[in-house]
Amino acid sequence: MAEPLTFYDRTGAAVTGVIAMPPPRAGGVPGVVLLHEWWGVNGHIKSLVDRWAGEGFIALAPSLFGGVVAKTADEAKQLMNGLDRPRALEQIDATVGYLRSITGGNGKIGVTGYCMGGALAFAAATRVRGLAGGVPFYGLPGDGTDWSKVEAPVSAHFASRDTWATVDGAKAVQQALQTAGKTMELHVYDADHAFCNDTRPEVYDARAATTAWSRATAFLRARCS
Repeated sequence: MAEPLTFYDRTGAAVTGVIAMPPPRAGGVPGVVLLHEWWGVNGHIKSLVDRWAGEGFIALAPSLFGGVVAKTADEAKQLMNGLDRPRALEQIDATVGYLRSITGGNGKIGVTGYCMGGALAFAAATRVRGLAGGVPFYGLPGDGTDWSKVEAPVSAHFASRDTWATVDGAKAVQQALQTAGKTMELHVYDADHAFCNDTRPEVYDARAATTAWSRATAFLRARCS
C-alpha cells in the first residue's frame, strides 16, 4: 500500500509524497516517478502508485503542492496556476535521485504523469538526466521547450476529444522531437481528457484506460528492467 514519505532535495528542502514498494527481485527493481493531476496526491494517485508497485516498480508520487489536495476544480485550477514550475522540476529531479538511492532498486527510473503531471513529465524529460523513459498522459508543456535536451524515449497518450491537451499539440511535439533526432510514440484514444481517471465517471473510459495502462507499463518495463 502507498505510504507517506518525506525526503530532501539538493538544497535541503523537504519533498513529501507517497511510495509503494514491489517485492524484491534479483538484480533489483526499477522505479517510476508518478506526477499528479491538478488535484494533487489524492486517492486516485495513491491507487496508481499501488498499481505501479504491483507491476514490479518502486513507485513514488511527489506532492508538487506540498501535500495540499484540491476538493473542487476551482481549487485545483488555483493550485496549478500557482505552481512554481522550476521548483517542481527540482522536486522531480530529487524524486528521481531518491529512487536511485533505494536499496533493492536497479537504478533505472521512468517518469509518467497525467494532465498537469503529463505536461511536467514532458518537461522533466528535457531537464532530468539519465531517465530510462517518459510516459506523459494528456498534458503539454509550454512554448520554448528545448526538445534537443531529451535523452529518453517517450511514449505519449492523448485523447481525440481533448480540447486542452490536443492531439494537434501532441503531433507538434512529436515532430519537434523527431526533428531533434529523438523518439516519441504517440497513442491517440477515442476518449475525453482524463479518460484514465476511474474516479470521474463522466470522462473515464475503461477500454481506453486499460489499453493505455498496458502500453505504458510494457514501455517502461522494456526500458527499465
